[in-house]
Amino acid sequence: MTHAFPPRLLPVLPVTGSDLVYPVARIFCVGRNYEAHAAEMGNQVDREAPFWFTKSAFALIPSDGILPYPPGTQDLHHEVELVLALGEGGDVWGFGVGLDMTRRDLQAKAKAAGKPWDTAKDFEGSAIVGPLVRGRPDPQAVLALTVNGVTRQEAPLSQMVHGIDALLGHVRGLYSPGPGDLIMTGTPAGVGPVVPGDRLEGMLDGVPPVTLRIA
Repeated sequence: MTHAFPPRLLPVLPVTGSDLVYPVARIFCVGRNYEAHAAEMGNQVDREAPFWFTKSAFALIPSDGILPYPPGTQDLHHEVELVLALGEGGDVWGFGVGLDMTRRDLQAKAKAAGKPWDTAKDFEGSAIVGPLVRGRPDPQAVLALTVNGVTRQEAPLSQMVHGIDALLGHVRGLYSPGPGDLIMTGTPAGVGPVVPGDRLEGMLDGVPPVTLRIA
């Protein structure tokens, strides 16, 4: 059997302090996991269960990259998030900090029509993740994002409505998570637009930052 064209290689993330790289197969994302962010978007959180959507692994670009302003939108927003990297059995293998870029105008239109968010959330360059660190994050660690050096988002992980163990338990009831799967765990309040020329830096205690420039 001959491939019609060379198959794509899985994107990989560097692992801090080693020569390892973590190959990414799937990206699970949690919506409305910080109450203040849900409120700023005019929504309520669902405390009974997490709200999930997905991104393709091929939406991933590395930290320190350049994202051309994506087509089809006039309102590209930043969302900084704790990212969990899973291992055997769907347990936490490592973690990092990432950016969930969102075509907010497309999301608003989809929400108003009761349609899926795919075009708003899953596009080339919509997931940017910094180098991973083995282990679990401190639940009191602070997540933050600056745009051109000005802080826009900042909150402790303790403000997540559904914590790490709750997210793992719920996703195991829907999928068979394992090595190569990422979970982007939701964003705190303060999301907003970015424009060409902006430089973003996402930070989380205990891991290297994630950086991005909008071209």
